[in-house]
Parts: sequence; C-alpha cells; structure tokens
Amino acid sequence: MKTDIEIAQETKMDCIVKIAKQLGLEEEDLELYGKYKAKISPVVWEKVKDNPDGKLILVTAINPTPAGEGKSTTTVGLGDALRQIGKKSCICLREPSLGPVFGIKGGAAGGGYAQVIPMEDINLHFTGDMHAITAANNLLSASIDNHIHQGNSLQIDVRKILWKRAVDMNDRALRNIVVGLGGKANGVPREDSFQISVASEIMAILCLSTDLMDLKRRIGNIIIGYDIHNKPVRAKQLKVEGAITLLLKDAIKPNLVQTLENTPAFIHGGPFANIAHGCNSIMATKYALKLSDYVVTEAGFGADLGAEKFFDIKCRYGNLKPDGVVLVATIRALKMHGGCCKTSLDKENLESLEKGLANLEKQIENIEKYGIPVVVAINVFLSDTQNEIAMVEEKCNQLGVEVAPCEVWEKGGKGGVELANKVVKMIEQNSSEFKVLYDEKRPIKEKIEIITKEIYGGEGVEYSNKAEKAIKELEENQLADLPVCMAKTQYSLSDDPSKLGRPTGFKINVKDVRVSAGAGFIVVYTGDIMTMPGLPKIPSAEKIDIDKNGKIVGLF
Repeated sequence: MKTDIEIAQETKMDCIVKIAKQLGLEEEDLELYGKYKAKISPVVWEKVKDNPDGKLILVTAINPTPAGEGKSTTTVGLGDALRQIGKKSCICLREPSLGPVFGIKGGAAGGGYAQVIPMEDINLHFTGDMHAITAANNLLSASIDNHIHQGNSLQIDVRKILWKRAVDMNDRALRNIVVGLGGKANGVPREDSFQISVASEIMAILCLSTDLMDLKRRIGNIIIGYDIHNKPVRAKQLKVEGAITLLLKDAIKPNLVQTLENTPAFIHGGPFANIAHGCNSIMATKYALKLSDYVVTEAGFGADLGAEKFFDIKCRYGNLKPDGVVLVATIRALKMHGGCCKTSLDKENLESLEKGLANLEKQIENIEKYGIPVVVAINVFLSDTQNEIAMVEEKCNQLGVEVAPCEVWEKGGKGGVELANKVVKMIEQNSSEFKVLYDEKRPIKEKIEIITKEIYGGEGVEYSNKAEKAIKELEENQLADLPVCMAKTQYSLSDDPSKLGRPTGFKINVKDVRVSAGAGFIVVYTGDIMTMPGLPKIPSAEKIDIDKNGKIVGLF
C-alpha cells in the first residue's frame, strides 16, 4: 500500500477556481493562494446568507485508542461518497497543528484514498492561519509584560497572570519558564509558560466568531489575569484588541481546498478537543451550509469530548442544528476497549469485542440525548473477520441503530456509498429534535455534574481546593453563566486513561477551573491535562525530509 503522501502526490488536482464553481462561487469571490488553495472573501456572505441551509452531518467516534478509529478519513470519504450518489456535498475540517505533525499523532486531513489535498501544504504552513494566531497570542503576552514594565497602571498582580505565550510546536522545555531576567531594562521577573498554539484562547475565539467585529469583541473580553484587588483584567483594558484583530484579518476567512476526488472542502481553525472545543470554525460551517446540500464535519476525539462540545458550545453559539451523526468505530479499537492487547488485534477475539461494545453503546446513548439520529460506521480493516463484523451489526440492530461498513481508506468514495445512502435515508426519515444538554445559566457545579453523569456515566465529581476557590471567584465576578468546556483525557469516559470500555462507579476529579471569557466558555481541568505536549523518543520529524527537487517524503 502506498503512503498517504505518495497517494496525494500522484493525484491530479483541479484548479481551486473550478472547485469553487461546484459551490456556485466565481473567481472574484476567492482570494487565491496559488492554484489549489483559496480563502473566501467576506463579501460572499452577503450573497449567500439568504440561501437555505443544507443538512449538517457530524462525524464523531468511540473513545480513541492506539489502534486508530479513522474519524477524519471517514469524514472525507463520506463527503466523496455523497457526491458519488448525486448529492451536492462539502466537507468541513480543522487545520492540523505543526506540533503533532512533527511529533507522533500525524495530520488531520484524512488518509489513504480519502484525503484532503494539497496535503503537504495543509499539514505545514497552509495559508498562514496558525502563524497569525501565534503572533496574535504573543502580541497580547508582550503587551502584558510591557504594561507592567511601564508602571502597571492597571495594578496587575504578577502572581495571577493567566495568559500564556504560544508556539505551534511540541516543546516540553517551555512548559514552565521565567521571563524578565537580566536586569531592570528587560522587564519584571515572573514565572510564565508556553502552550501549543492550538490550545490558545485566540484559536477558540477565531473558531467561535461569526465575523470580524465579533472576533474583535471577543478578543477584548479575554481575561488575562487579575489585579491586586482580585478583579479580572481584560485585553481591552490594555487597548490592544484592535491590533490583535488586525493580525487575524486574513486568518478569519475560511480556507477552501479539495479532496482526492475533487469534492470541495473547507479547512479552517484547529482547537484541540481535550483542552478546547475541538471543532472547525463557525464561519466555515455556515458558508458550507449555504453553498451545499450536505455538509460533513467532524469534532475531535470521541463523542464524550468532541461531540459534546460541538453540541453544547459550537451549536449553541453558531445557532446550528445538526441533522444527523455518524459514529465511527473499528473492530480493533472495540477489542482494545474490551481488554485485548495491541499486539493481538489482528486475531479474531469475540470475547474482547463483546466487552468493548459497551463503549459504542454508551456513545450512541450520548448522541441520542441530544435528539439527533445516528448511524454507526464500521471503519473496516483487513484483519476484521466476518464474525466480528456480524457481532457489531447485531449489537447495533439490538439498539435500533443503522450500521454500515466503511472502506473509504482503501477505496475512496466508492467505499462509503452504502454509508452515504444510509445517512441520507436516516436524515430523510428522521427529523432532528436537537437540544443542548443543559442551560448555561445553571451554577458551574451543576453543569459539570450533568456532563459527568449524563455523558461520562460517572457517579459524581470531586473538587480540589484550587478548583473550589476558582469557582467561587468566577461566581463572585459574574463569570459563571457560560457553557463549560471539559478538559479531560480522550482515551476514557472517565478522567483516568487506563479505564477503557464503559467504566462505572467513578468520580471525575476537577483540579482547576478557568474562564475563557473571550471564547465564551469555562474550562474545567480534570485528571492530568497538559496544554504543551512534548516530542516522543523518535519524533516524526526524524522521518520527514525534502529532496533537491523540492519533493517532500516521510510526511505520513
């Protein structure tokens, strides 16, 4: 089998102007970045805002395992498959972060014969959005330290600065640093830290903004820390929200590319799903809904993280109503959830599979709590046996849920035709009765408990002294009436990554609670969640290279 990059490099791409015409857009509606990439001009919204919305399909998954699930691949393949059965479809994905590209996880543009291209550009610098977000984040950091150095008229408490610097790379050495060393001319010494750019609140704000002025308003509302009287200090008090917005004036415009089969694809924004809301931008999704009949999008990690945040944060702020959900599972991952070790996944193991199906069952229940119909997609591997596939199909039938094999990694859109037909049938026969899980005006602890019990299946929540104090401060400062964004391990329904399948009897341990007032949500930190990953012993960077002709090798 050829590598992803070999498949992508051998594919003949259509000019992006031709791709745009599938959506009813003309060249003047585009801001071209070469022949195969473009941003959508802001004037397009005025042309299309009165168009009827297409159908919105979310692709999510069971809890991920090292065996892989293929959520992004399924998203791309389903978009291609819908087009093959005569539907006007479009795909919406997040932009990959450079950190995982050179680390271990890889990109986020699909795989095999279900990819978005040009994959080298998408996984590297693309249209510069990540760099703009990094620069915007660090302009705010520089402004904070400059304000303190120049006299600190806002009386910012240097011990209570929340805003972190950012870089789009995995670099554990930057997790905890000291700035301002070297004498009075270099600022005030204080402890600081870096986070990866996709964990920045600027990224979350970009993806939740509805236009440029909404972006500016949200940036101004960022709470950078507290003053000596324990009152929040916002970015607008530093008078830099306009300059920060200026750095993002192009980054806010959705990016248009294509799949291997020339299906239009918007790739825009990329917040992490275990520490942010894990969805592409509201703007890209809304453009896609106005320009196509079926929009296929994804949310990071399993349904307990990505889908929950898609529904309770993105749909809430974007006034979106999903029409259907595709829940991706693999036989291999389900066997791992049932106790099978990674080295034995290629062997038939019905006992482990049966136990692991509890995770699939719980994620189906989670989606149904939102009133949305669901189809299960079995992402097929060569090692899957007929007995194993039949067991998954029987379980779905018992639960009253449609199920379809998905072979888009190997066959492209053709491998997803059965899934596409079932998705269309599901949407036509079942009207979505979408509702969010909770009222954002409930007390913070109530919102956390609802998610813990309803989505994770836990029996309660335990709070550290630090978290208790943080919640009290947020309530005292009238910052509690926001949806919550749970920062939790993706590998388990609990906050313990070793508890696979469908654990019961556990409690969620909340270590800290912070507000992202610009993005508009409260981040709840559980377990051991880091905002700056590190590189593995043998990072992907060691395998990636470029030859004298400019050809990239080793990029997946």
